[in-house]
Amino acid sequence: MIKTTSSIGTRVSALFAVHFFGFGLFLPFFPVVLEGRGLSAAEIGFILGAGTIARIAASPILSNVADRTGQRRLLILVYSLIGAAFIAFFSVPGGLAVVSVSVIGYMIIKAPVLPLSDAYALDVARNEGADYARMRLWGSAGFVAANLVGGAFAAATSSWLILVLIALAAVLTGVVAMSLPRQQRDDRHTDTSAAESEAPFKHVWFWPVLGVLGLFQATHAAFYGFGTIYWQAMDVPDFAIGVLWATGVVAEIALFTIAGKLALRFDPPVFLVVAGLAAIVRWGLFPFADTLGSMAALQLLHGLTFGASHLGAVAILAKVVPSRWAGTGQGLLATSIGIQMAIGLSVSGELFDANPDAPFYVMAAASVVGVVAMLVLTPLVRRRMAEAV
Repeated sequence: MIKTTSSIGTRVSALFAVHFFGFGLFLPFFPVVLEGRGLSAAEIGFILGAGTIARIAASPILSNVADRTGQRRLLILVYSLIGAAFIAFFSVPGGLAVVSVSVIGYMIIKAPVLPLSDAYALDVARNEGADYARMRLWGSAGFVAANLVGGAFAAATSSWLILVLIALAAVLTGVVAMSLPRQQRDDRHTDTSAAESEAPFKHVWFWPVLGVLGLFQATHAAFYGFGTIYWQAMDVPDFAIGVLWATGVVAEIALFTIAGKLALRFDPPVFLVVAGLAAIVRWGLFPFADTLGSMAALQLLHGLTFGASHLGAVAILAKVVPSRWAGTGQGLLATSIGIQMAIGLSVSGELFDANPDAPFYVMAAASVVGVVAMLVLTPLVRRRMAEAV
């Protein structure tokens, strides 16, 4: 259970906002920082690729530590402060080794922060009746704000400010986490092995469900990796590209705003099926959008392809994974997404050079697979969610 407090929803919203502000600086702009440090494109690719692999592996492990100790707030603080220290280490004079340790270390130690934040927020929604989607939307808002701020500091002469802001966001994430009420264990069993038996991780049915939940997010791989390059090749102005990206995030925020009401009428599997159908349309038509209006219209579908799939996935895990192991469950979801996203990026990269349209058709085909798989698994998922109540 969580101590009742009128401001808890606001503080959870702030937790998402500051975390995603740092992520919104790191993801698009840290390659610029690395380039300013004198690294080649190959070296940047190696560091970020190695960091991504390490992050995928670390997320469920570090999240599980927090679940086992029951100290999610404290470990968000610890992980965030260590992350800030790695960013500070980046400023130490040195070659590729120093840069690699700082960047990969940062990516590893920050990996569990979002799963643990999601786990805390889902407990707040379950125990206090707060609207998870309305809290989570502030993460999207923080990401957009970081995109705007980072763009102003992306020049080589001012890129050091991006480092400062990323470190500051990490520290603030920890501070906000510690301002939250402490979560109290609500185990039905005092014996650890008995409590572990309640979790679905040892059951075969859980893993294909987890794979399908990750697949819906992974269908964005071609867009995340090559969407901007694709538009640039079509001579879309850089400012317009920025507006198109922002359009997608605004659509995502709009869905999060009304998701609570939609959840009263539709259960999580419906959210995922709708997300998959929207993805089939979005990626199937992506190569045919040759005007800014048509591009923007497809970007509005991001509210469904990302937003609905995220809400459906976390809602399913919130039902079938006991509260005690929620961080581990969300960490495993992040790993499922990460592994499939990495595969999608690799496949898209191979296809893009031969035919820039091909990766998006593959994403549409993957979305078809996701919809069919979700329809097949829906009776099982609904039964498992009902049994967990």
